Amino acid sequence: MAIQQILKKCLNDWKEISRLDFCMINSSDEIYVTTCDRKLPSSDTLQDFRDSSALCRANSNLCLYKIQDGSEFPYLLIVWGSGESVSTIGELAVCQILSLLTAYAEKNDKNTFMQNLLLDTYPKVDAFNRAKKLHIATSVRRAVFLVETKQSSDEHALATIRNIFSARSRDFITSIDDTGIIVVRELQSTDDYEKLRGLAYMLVDMLNTEAMTSAWVSYSNIADDLNDLSNAYREARMAMEVGKIFYAEKNVFGYNRLGIGRLIYQLPVSVCEMFLDEIFHDETLDSIDEETLNTIRTFFENNLNLSETSRQLYVHRNTLVYRFEKLQKKFRLDIRTFEDALTFKMTMLVSDYIKYSRQNPQ
Repeated sequence: MAIQQILKKCLNDWKEISRLDFCMINSSDEIYVTTCDRKLPSSDTLQDFRDSSALCRANSNLCLYKIQDGSEFPYLLIVWGSGESVSTIGELAVCQILSLLTAYAEKNDKNTFMQNLLLDTYPKVDAFNRAKKLHIATSVRRAVFLVETKQSSDEHALATIRNIFSARSRDFITSIDDTGIIVVRELQSTDDYEKLRGLAYMLVDMLNTEAMTSAWVSYSNIADDLNDLSNAYREARMAMEVGKIFYAEKNVFGYNRLGIGRLIYQLPVSVCEMFLDEIFHDETLDSIDEETLNTIRTFFENNLNLSETSRQLYVHRNTLVYRFEKLQKKFRLDIRTFEDALTFKMTMLVSDYIKYSRQNPQ
């Protein structure tokens, strides 16, 4: 909830309790929040009060208060009413407003600090000093989660995630660009990578049911202190990218579970193209129809078991044998054998990586 909405609710509550009207105006004498449509004091009266050293000024029907933010007075509070209690109520209101503004500013400062920390903006000593000033623990275990949905800047998804973590004041939910939502999660000493994986699946399920949107969630390795978070953020981003390239059928990607995709991702594209030319010569994977590709994937998922593959695809075993023999004739690879199956699997992964690199040039 924005600070203006919070203050509006407070002023309305105070009016309900005290039967007095309240109004906050900014330095340009524009109404920021109010409980009524009363006429404001004249501009000369307001400016004279601002120029004076007094923090409060009263007359027969209203009280004026300065709301100090550091050395400046960006807001004035007007309380309409008469009687001894008006002054006291106004002073209490000023104290509450200052507390709310300070808390909101600190929250924003923490968010900015975390964004800069993830981007590795601060020197190590500076980061620790800033964290202490903002009362952020420096030596606790944390992990970074990156959440992406089909829509960029998905406010509904952001609201859902904030609601999920609303009871956890030490977690940070932020974003650096429009590509995703970042969750910096503080961990218990007993939390392990299975816990992180379970949390990632929970986020996917909640976004699917609550925000009605499909999501991908990646997560980093566990960071032991504050200065490891920038590296953890890079790990989460890499896990998201590698996962989408090589494991498109999944929606949760852990940096510690990227498998062979991590290795291929770090190879030069030219090396990958040489590998495909060596295996396929003049042929390409694009020449294989979708039905055959689906058969191959299912065969690999079933650990090269022909009988189980034929059962799942509702295809006769001899039909599978025929398809694989055609494949062997075309590519000189018999995927029924372990070595050729491994080679073919590698070519599929490398081909996906090359397509991605061409579509997303650096």
